[in-house]
Amino acid sequence: MEQPGAESDADPVGGADPQLAATMGFSGFGKKARTFDFNAMFEQTRRTAVERSRKILEEREKAAAEKEKELDNQPGVGNLSATAPCPVGRTSSRDSSSSESEDSSDEELIGPPPPAQGTLEDSDDELIGPPLPPGYKDSDDEDEGDDNDNIQEEDEDPVRKIPDSHEITLHHGTKTVSALGLDPSGARLITGGYDYDVRFWDFAGMDASLQAFRSLQPCECHQIKSLQYSSTGDVILVVAGNAQAKVLDRDGFPVMECVKGDQYIVDMANTKGHTAMLNSGCWHPKIKEEFLTCSNDGTVRTWDVTNDKKHKGVFKPRSAQGKRVIPTSCTYSRDGKLIAAGSQDGSIQIWDRNMNVHTKFHCRHAHAPGSDTSCLTFSYDGTILASRGGDDTLKTWDMRKFKTPLNSVAGLPSFFPMTDCCFSPDDKLLVTGTSVKKGHGNGKLLFFERETFKKVYEIDVTDASVVRCLWHPKLNQIMVGTGNGLAKVYYDPFKSQRGAKLCVVKTKRKERQAETLTQDYIITPHALPMFREPRQRSTRKQLEKDRLDPMKSHKPEPPVAGPGRGGRVGTHGGTLSSYIVKNIALDKTDDSNPREAILRHAKEAEENPYWVAPAYSKGESQVWGVPHVTGNG
Repeated sequence: MEQPGAESDADPVGGADPQLAATMGFSGFGKKARTFDFNAMFEQTRRTAVERSRKILEEREKAAAEKEKELDNQPGVGNLSATAPCPVGRTSSRDSSSSESEDSSDEELIGPPPPAQGTLEDSDDELIGPPLPPGYKDSDDEDEGDDNDNIQEEDEDPVRKIPDSHEITLHHGTKTVSALGLDPSGARLITGGYDYDVRFWDFAGMDASLQAFRSLQPCECHQIKSLQYSSTGDVILVVAGNAQAKVLDRDGFPVMECVKGDQYIVDMANTKGHTAMLNSGCWHPKIKEEFLTCSNDGTVRTWDVTNDKKHKGVFKPRSAQGKRVIPTSCTYSRDGKLIAAGSQDGSIQIWDRNMNVHTKFHCRHAHAPGSDTSCLTFSYDGTILASRGGDDTLKTWDMRKFKTPLNSVAGLPSFFPMTDCCFSPDDKLLVTGTSVKKGHGNGKLLFFERETFKKVYEIDVTDASVVRCLWHPKLNQIMVGTGNGLAKVYYDPFKSQRGAKLCVVKTKRKERQAETLTQDYIITPHALPMFREPRQRSTRKQLEKDRLDPMKSHKPEPPVAGPGRGGRVGTHGGTLSSYIVKNIALDKTDDSNPREAILRHAKEAEENPYWVAPAYSKGESQVWGVPHVTGNG
């Protein structure tokens, strides 16, 4: 037998191994063993099968026609066939057996016999294999047509792509959820609120109880304004009501904190950081170490994670008169080359990231003066800028013609300085939320067409304001933060990927038996029954018993002032002089008679007058008023 990779000119059918050629189904096997173009091989096989089917059918038709002629020519057979026709089953079996016997010698016939003549004529020339059931082809074509129509309708109608058939509710707390953040992969969600908390939600690790796996207060008693994962998803930018933004890692541990500037310097460009409350912040879409913040000190600053000592750049929005205005929102363009800021005077100012002196685009009357522009966001193609104003409007701007808005819609109440808007992943819809007063209806999530600004869809979220909205392009899920402490996730089982679909299918974990039985008691040794002392019936007996106990009746050491040693503080210190003073000051009271004490040394003084000379024995002692002491007294 030849090797698979070798070339051979011999015909495999008539060669040493005809079964191999019969199995493969074509006669050219072995001639071009080194070419493995499967598509060409399949196409050649298909054509060969069609040609053979046609040849076999023609041969069978000729054989059947010849047999009919022979029967007609035989005497008496024609009348028999006319009066009593032969059963169809027998004729077909005889024809098939004869054809099989004739074709068995043919080397080209391989595989089962082809279908009947009528089926082959009704089908197309490309039909290979057994005949299809009646009506199958038509139904298949209709289904394919319906699927194509549905796909085409979905492409034409973006409302069909909104994933709102299912929802889950995450309970952040009791106060407003003012910040939402999703990492680029969509595995983790972070929420921040007016209760100063930042909660971490892991979709893959959560079960149906939907509990956060971590909660912390990174900025102590300051409301969370903005949360965002970096482009790589390894760090989180936290912007709160203080003057210093923070960067945390994925698990919430601090990585970097911006420096605070000197509030007594007039020119804010000369300070190292912000000096007033922050309003917003975001990461650079391309450079993973750079982020942007804006503050009430009238500046927009860029920072580098690797340098927490000083900002990277300063942009100062100005009014038409050149005065300082406060930026309330800021963002990067999709390519990271432009920086946009919305100010309290109603203007939108855009700078080139590398030129912080003059604006590249600006519109002085974008929104009503005195209203806080709560959000700026660029479309995915980078040509459209959407702005959500504090004057209850939503507008879109063309970067090529920035003086007038492309579209505008009013009557969208906004009570929060961080009410935002976002584009759908296909860039055809614009989404924003509305605010409501307590007891005055439900907050809604509204969907507008980008081109016509026609409201095409809305979702009743809850009986509170809709503050934050986020449409993740990979998950195809919509996250919503509300004014009553809820974070809702809208998804579709077929259109969405992962995310909330991972946790809703998991059952709630049962509490462990050990956890339910054990309680947190603090037990001291003497509280156990074996060490417990019997309770005394009377107080007097207890006092008597305590009096006999040397530990309970021990008088405590009195407090001692000054330095000391050995665990006790000395009264006069530890020096030699203090020791002498201490000994002199000792109370050496002698209750004996002073006269007897003096006369005790009189005899010795007379016998050996060493200290007092004899000349002073009488006269001098009288001078000093000391009575002369004699031996007789």
